[in-house]
This record gives sequence, structure tokens and C-alpha cells, in this order.
Amino acid sequence: MGSDTLVKLQCGSVEFAAIEAVIFDKDGTLADSQRFLRNLGQKRARLLDAQVPGVEAPLLLAFGLEQDRLNPAGLLAVGTREENEIAAAAYIAETGRDWIEALAMARSAFTEADLLFQRKADETPLFAGMVDLLTRLAKANIQIGIISSDSPANVQDFVKRYELEALIAVAIGSEPGLSKPDPALLHKACETFGICPQATLIIGDSPSDIELARSAGAAGCVGVAWGWSTRVELSRANAVIQSSSEIRVVD
Repeated sequence: MGSDTLVKLQCGSVEFAAIEAVIFDKDGTLADSQRFLRNLGQKRARLLDAQVPGVEAPLLLAFGLEQDRLNPAGLLAVGTREENEIAAAAYIAETGRDWIEALAMARSAFTEADLLFQRKADETPLFAGMVDLLTRLAKANIQIGIISSDSPANVQDFVKRYELEALIAVAIGSEPGLSKPDPALLHKACETFGICPQATLIIGDSPSDIELARSAGAAGCVGVAWGWSTRVELSRANAVIQSSSEIRVVD
């Protein structure tokens, strides 16, 4: 893009100048995923407890689940599937199982838990106002992307399920060895956009999004508190907002 197309965005009380692209987190930012993740974590823990009695309670805590609350910075909310499997396997190994056996048990339980949900995208609807926000950004010639801790397949399916193909130019999920807050993820998106990281703004709901923006040299990170995150957890973000209407294109 040329300099005549650079855009100013007002996010809450903070203004970001010369923005060419906005990168969104998915779960907890675009998608209302709290109920899905809570049910998934509980199912995984119950399945493993049936094989290894006594691991359910510590696993729930490790996942970031306490009663009905999901920790937005916890393992289940921001960790990849691989990271969650390894953590579960570690708790199993503490009971005396060999590591390979523990890892196989964790993977098997995770696969069985997946059967509870035929399609994750169906269980994680867009938050209200998201299509309007994405449309406003696109009309301002801002390129839009997603960088998520979810798998590439789930990220692509989410875009397809909610018919966002015309709005989302880049949709990136995490893979083994490459997950948030690795700056390579943002650099990958920027290469596709043909812009530099300094011209991108990251919008997310967890400390990993904030760290991604900082480590990759983005223009900044806007923390969103319309999901399960609070202002305390997002205190290091450049701005914190509670409604998508607080993101405005400045004429």
C-alpha cells in the first residue's frame, strides 16, 4: 500500500497511526469459545481420571479451569493442542507411568474427547458486532488476518463456517514448534500482506497476544475484555476495550 492509504485507528482512548493491517486472535476475541473450551477441558480430565484415578483435579487446574471459570492466560485458553497433551502426559507420568505410555494415554483421551464435538466452529460462534467491525476495517482498505493458538485446520474451518473469506486475507494457526508468541507468526502474515510489522495492529485477549505484538515489532496490541479476560490480565496492552464499537477508523 502507498502512504496515501495508511489509516488511523482509534481504540478506546488510544490512537494508532499508519495502520495497514489488523491481526485478530480467534478464541476469546473473534469467537465466543469459553463454553466450548470449558466442556472440552472437563471431558479430557474425566477421561484421563478414569484411567489414572486422582489426576482430574490437578489436570483441571493445569488447564486453567477452576469451577466455572476459565483462566484466559491458562494452558487450555492459550496453549496449543500439543502443549496441552504434553502437560497432561506429565501429570500421568508423575504416577509412575513411562513417558511414552503417558503421552499415548493423553493423546488417546484427547482424541476421544474430540468426538463429543463434531465441529468446533459450530460451538464457537462469532461475538456480536464482529462482522460489522471486520467490514468497517475492510472498507477502510485495512488488510485483516487471524493468528491463533488453534490448529490451522480449525482456523480455516472457522473462517469458512462464518463465511469470512471475503474479509480475512490471512488465517494462521499454530503448528508444532511454531506457536504464539513466536514473532515468526506475525512475520509470516506480514510477508503475505506485503507490509512491515510496524504497520500492523494486533487485537487479542491474552498476554500471549501482547507478547507477540512486542516481540514482533507491531504497532501495538489492543486487549479485548468482551470475552473472559479482564483489564488486570491485559494491563500490558497498549489499550484495553470492552466493545467492538470502541475500534473506529479516524477520518
